[in-house]
Amino acid sequence: MHIDREDMLELTRRMTVSRSCFSRIAGAYMDEEGFIDGSFNTHFLKLSGSEKERNLNIAKTVPYSNTNVNLKNYRLDLGARRPGGVIQLLEALRQCELKNDALLYSLYEYIGEKYQPGYPYAIYLFFGSYDVPTKGKDKENQWESEEVYQFLIGTIGPVTGDYEVGRPEAGLLYPAFANHSTDIDGINIYQSEEGSHLFAEILGVLA
Repeated sequence: MHIDREDMLELTRRMTVSRSCFSRIAGAYMDEEGFIDGSFNTHFLKLSGSEKERNLNIAKTVPYSNTNVNLKNYRLDLGARRPGGVIQLLEALRQCELKNDALLYSLYEYIGEKYQPGYPYAIYLFFGSYDVPTKGKDKENQWESEEVYQFLIGTIGPVTGDYEVGRPEAGLLYPAFANHSTDIDGINIYQSEEGSHLFAEILGVLA
């Protein structure tokens, strides 16, 4: 399924320090062998201005990326949504707004089992809510909200020095946002290199 660049830009306009759609951020620092080396879970608004800006830059890597090249849409069939699967885990994390540490650790451990790159890396998760404005017949936004799009952005990136996180190598937007609305049957996956399928393989959504 084709990703409309305008849908992604619509989301990023709510990803600024003064106008952030994110309410929570959680993450884990993983060692070279995929074991958890530390974790955090906090309200996004409690971060300092510089911390917000740094983390927003990480999150925006996903929707800002080259659509349909580095950021691709994958459809979620019944196999991907199987009970006990990672997509079901992502949905549970979305429903609890990242407030369940046991679920978060389950995801970190799952990724750690699948991904051991030989260097430390970080898993970051952001929970966001966007009041999607109603569009009039002239396609101009109206004041009233049409729906609330609640979503997760996840990233995987290298760690250097004192927990300094580099540019994400892979990421996701779940559920997808298409045609100005929630696309619960889709997930957008970002890869820094064209042709790489790191996150798609981890999540088991490759065709």
